[in-house]
Amino acid sequence: MGYPLPGTHPRVPYGRSMTNIVLYGADWCGDCRRAKLWLRENNIPFTEIDVEHDEAARAKAIELANGRKNIPVIVFPNGTVLIEPTNADLAAAAKG
Repeated sequence: MGYPLPGTHPRVPYGRSMTNIVLYGADWCGDCRRAKLWLRENNIPFTEIDVEHDEAARAKAIELANGRKNIPVIVFPNGTVLIEPTNADLAAAAKG
């Protein structure tokens, strides 16, 4: 797999992250779309993993969320896990 073009956020199978922030979500999820938009608008690269079509990714997202089935689940490089975060939550986590 090659490197993505700048400003793109590829979907990759579970376990193959190309950036440090990983967003587990689905296209139909409004909170996922909002979180992705916030990350893009703030020039924060991330890897999107589609839990709707990847059972292993879905299981991992549920595990990361302590059994909750809510999305998005966003994992930051420092290990912070956000579940259905607000934009303010994303901003605070992005500051580190």
